[in-house]
Amino acid sequence: MYWYDGALQKTPIAAFDLTDRGLTLGDGIFDTASAHNGRLFLREAHLERFAAAAEALDIPFPGKQASEALDALAAAVGDGVVRLTLTRGGGARGLAPPKGPKPLLFGAAAPPPPPFPVLSLAATAIRRNETSPAARVKVLPYLDAILGFEEARAKGADEALFLNTQGRVACLASANLFAVFGGQLATPPLSDGVLAGTVRAFVLGKAADLGLKAIERSLDFSDLLRADALFATSSLKLVAPCRSLEAASFASVENEVVLRLQAALRDAVAAACGRL
Repeated sequence: MYWYDGALQKTPIAAFDLTDRGLTLGDGIFDTASAHNGRLFLREAHLERFAAAAEALDIPFPGKQASEALDALAAAVGDGVVRLTLTRGGGARGLAPPKGPKPLLFGAAAPPPPPFPVLSLAATAIRRNETSPAARVKVLPYLDAILGFEEARAKGADEALFLNTQGRVACLASANLFAVFGGQLATPPLSDGVLAGTVRAFVLGKAADLGLKAIERSLDFSDLLRADALFATSSLKLVAPCRSLEAASFASVENEVVLRLQAALRDAVAAACGRL
């Protein structure tokens, strides 16, 4: 199911402005959320992040339309994935943004992906540019993530680990990363080139209620190797334990901290959406 021109559409084929800067320059943003029982999990957090991304790129944000599109797509798909895309709209050739931008909003809903019970990780040689504002926003250009993911798959892994230009841990190709040290959770700060994930924020905010200490701090690759467990967070993965990083193995699936966080996420989804 798709959303275009203010209404649900059954086909992805639609008239498109060939000068649209999202198409020609990747000048736009997107946001992906999970739908359960026709409702979006962390709906307001996704809308707020989408709006913040638009503000960071100085793209006018159609809040009412975005809200309507999210709800319509979630209701249409029931259980699945909802994505909204916002471009700056059409413009003349060149880098300078148009003075009177006319943003284009469209969306899509799809069935849920296969479950992510446990992940294996492999480091990619591609570096995350922590100096770029785009590293902290879900911008349309995603080639680094695609290439890093393919590099990891070629190594037999499920996900790619990105370091930033300073050699510090940043994120995975499509998720945030946490390390568990005893009863403490550590995840890289946004300033290390990290996307502000909605489930990442949920975990950071929920940890204290579970008797855990959660901190944002820079991590080296060697820090990850010393961790008791690693887990990934995203709207689709929720909390996915990582069984390996390169040659190192982790008992993340059985880790008590990871299990408690998974249970907390399941309860939160059930409370917000009626069921998981």
